[in-house]
Amino acid sequence: MPLPKPPAQRASRLEASDYSVTLTPSKTTARPATPASVAPAAAPVAAPTAEVLRLPTPSAPPAAGKQGAAGRSAAKAPATAPKRSRSKAAGAPKLFVLDTNVLMHDPMSLFRFEEHDIFLPMITLEELDGHKKGMTEVARNVRQVSRELDQLAASLKSSGIEEMAKGLSLASTGHREAEGKLFFQTELIDAPLPQGLPQGKADNQILGVVQALKERHTGREVVLVSKDINMRIKARALGLPAEDYRNDKTLEDSDLLYTGVQGLPSDFWERHGKTMESWQQGGTTFYRISGPLVPTLLINELVYLEAPGATPLYAKVTEITGKTAVLRTLKDYAHQKHAVWGVTARNREQNFALNLLMDPECDFITLTGTAGTGKTLMTLAAALSQVFDDRRYSEIIVTRVTVPVGEDIGFLPGTEEEKMGPWMGALDDNLEVLAKGGSTAGEWGRAATNDLVRSKIKIKSLNFMRGRTFLNKFVIIDEAQNLTPKQMKTLITRAGPGTKIVCLGNLAQIDTPYLTEGSSGLTFAVDRFKGWAHSGHVTLARGERSRLADFASEVL
Repeated sequence: MPLPKPPAQRASRLEASDYSVTLTPSKTTARPATPASVAPAAAPVAAPTAEVLRLPTPSAPPAAGKQGAAGRSAAKAPATAPKRSRSKAAGAPKLFVLDTNVLMHDPMSLFRFEEHDIFLPMITLEELDGHKKGMTEVARNVRQVSRELDQLAASLKSSGIEEMAKGLSLASTGHREAEGKLFFQTELIDAPLPQGLPQGKADNQILGVVQALKERHTGREVVLVSKDINMRIKARALGLPAEDYRNDKTLEDSDLLYTGVQGLPSDFWERHGKTMESWQQGGTTFYRISGPLVPTLLINELVYLEAPGATPLYAKVTEITGKTAVLRTLKDYAHQKHAVWGVTARNREQNFALNLLMDPECDFITLTGTAGTGKTLMTLAAALSQVFDDRRYSEIIVTRVTVPVGEDIGFLPGTEEEKMGPWMGALDDNLEVLAKGGSTAGEWGRAATNDLVRSKIKIKSLNFMRGRTFLNKFVIIDEAQNLTPKQMKTLITRAGPGTKIVCLGNLAQIDTPYLTEGSSGLTFAVDRFKGWAHSGHVTLARGERSRLADFASEVL
């Protein structure tokens, strides 16, 4: 087959007559390869065209055959690997009947059941309607549920009962993770219950609906979901499956909560000493390590090594790059010369906490621990030191959830700060302790100091936080274990430039109804912020209040 004539100049086009040749099979004759020095200059340009026009022959070289096979396999392979479908439970999707308290607790619970269907009894809608008024968190959640239900109902093509009975697609409003349907009670369901149960009570009516659905859908599992423990007990006593709403729980076991502290193995120096780099900067020692320990570390995690007869190591992880991590030694706040507003650390965890509280790069800190571990005292001392001595922050803002331990004493008179005064007894007690330390100015001097300190401390109610922005403030959230995840998000997002937020709490003392250690907002914040370069967490384990308080925490 003749080759087309070479181009006369660069970028010139070939005429149609130049390449309109008849492709006829011809005998393949082997020709000696032309040396590169003898080949004409235009040969490299014409060669690709000749290759395209040449018919494939059985005597193709092996390399070309491999390349063609690879090309065919690449052509068959998709450009991107298909996403693996989410694993679903075996069998038909379940039908979950939601109690009213589930929707009040989590307004987005409608979309948390993946491929399963949801059934709402009519009495549930009636109870929601009765709790929609007010400014409480429950009322806001109920109003949000009503808006979500209205959007789902508006997605129907017609408003007939037949269309409603087919179910509403939960993904129609943009929640693609919800693959099931929502069913409303569109007819009167009469299911006989034991005579001992009052028929007019809302909980018993819901149990009757579950009983009727179980009898109607014999080949399908019908489950009651409720936050009410007694409701679940009654359901199980009647032979009805019932479960707690667990989607709001960050952790199933509170023992798995991130502690922020990790002990180094006893052979740390032997295993990491050969490849370790160390240097000093500004009186602080840095260690760059690599090895099997690095994948277990997180940014701002506090590590320690205490061996008999050796100098202890207390450090913080400041950098993780690939398979290496950088440790920075900590300041010893147990020494009197490093006292913070007269307060020194009495144990290892308190020293860790003071290092985080005094670090200007840590914007969000969480401290958990039992009663008497010094959470409030250390935080208040660090706040006063950075407001008055370092002038890093302009003032201190203290807030907490007003959840009583016992019975409510009713409305309190006065302004916002006067109403919050009885809830801030812990603040007054710690200010009294801090005012006693190191004051040699006499009674008048202490009184003037107390007035100056209190002028920089503002007590704010949680109810008026929405919409605010804190600029250059030191914010202390006390009793944070009583916050819901939504309330915790509302408070943290109030932080403006130059603001530090410290959350204090004891997960063993939750007073808010329907909150547990796994669903508390404090647990939620600790789990979500771990590993962030500007946050830190310490779990304080040893009480320092008094021997009586320590013994009571252990045995009671």
